[in-house]
Amino acid sequence: MAAVERTNKPISLLFLVTHLGIGGAQEMLYKLLSRIDRTRFTPHVISLMDQGLLIPKIQALGIPVYSLGMSRGVPNPLAILRLARWLWQHHPDVIQTWMYHADLAGSVAARLVGRIPVSWGIRHSDLSPEGNSSRTLRIVKICALLSRWLPTRIVCCSEASRRVHTDARYPSEKMVVIPNGFDVDTFMPDVVARTSIRKELDIPDDVPVIGMAARFDPIKDHHNFVRAAKILYQTKSNVHFVLCGQGVSWDCEKLVAWIDQAGIRNRFHLLGLRDDMSSITAAFDIATLTSFGEAFPNVVGEAMSCAVPCVVTDVGDTARIVGDTGMVVPSRNPDALAEAWGDMLDLGPEGRRRLGMAARERVKEHFSLPKIVDWYQKVFEELACGARG
Repeated sequence: MAAVERTNKPISLLFLVTHLGIGGAQEMLYKLLSRIDRTRFTPHVISLMDQGLLIPKIQALGIPVYSLGMSRGVPNPLAILRLARWLWQHHPDVIQTWMYHADLAGSVAARLVGRIPVSWGIRHSDLSPEGNSSRTLRIVKICALLSRWLPTRIVCCSEASRRVHTDARYPSEKMVVIPNGFDVDTFMPDVVARTSIRKELDIPDDVPVIGMAARFDPIKDHHNFVRAAKILYQTKSNVHFVLCGQGVSWDCEKLVAWIDQAGIRNRFHLLGLRDDMSSITAAFDIATLTSFGEAFPNVVGEAMSCAVPCVVTDVGDTARIVGDTGMVVPSRNPDALAEAWGDMLDLGPEGRRRLGMAARERVKEHFSLPKIVDWYQKVFEELACGARG
């Protein structure tokens, strides 16, 4: 640490990410960038691919963003050389990569120009063929083979990620678990937002709403949600269901077919991709997650920050996140999910309110964004100290 202090110069950081599209991993990167101490660190961001709705948001923070122009699924050695040239010109003190492809590309480029310390970012806890492309799994195997030599540190976003990648032969001695953090000043109980969203959706204030925010993707298992909704509706017909996320709209033929087969179209609201998620989440009575593969889902912590109790599938670190403030059920089990929803509804508004407030306090204690950012900053300072020393 003393070596960093003697230079009296901010630590130059490069964040290398696979892409900057919508996703939990990218959103956590943005939150980290928005809170990083700019008197101690000078951040830059490079995306392997051009795509990215988060690019203008990061640029609005005054942080430069570059792209290597790679196309999805098309290996491009020239992009690695372009990255190496950028590293040679700017020579950052530390490289923090974000997701598998960036882990590999960043480490190779760093070795081409010298020994810049690289910290890998593991954002995944499911390495099954069902939840990943064959290309991604090949990258994981290559990273596992090289993980003892290329990265200096490996940051996992969950204990589940650490366990899975240790089993995949990543070196456990290099790993540190830093969970996702949540901005409790943005995601918070909001009576005005609750009223406004329910008015928009024509849902009476006293009607319970079960909601989920997730892109339409097999791993999110929306079919499980719809099947559980059909079961619950048989005994609690006044409940409404709100789904939002990329691809979750009435134009999604597969999702709509499931809903129509369940016979409860008039109880579903499909909102698509929204930019007011703190308001949407505050309008839920119960937030849920039906995935069969996650590491540390942001939507659970965000709902808890809004004092909304959660019913989640037992994947990744969800049980660790909710603790005793929510309910955890097996994945791919609509009967168990519907039963847990019913139990949560039976608590009544006051019971759910108490559980929700306990959930918010749990986030403040264990997963508040300032604490998580400080944890990352300590890792960066440690790596920079070794490099400068």
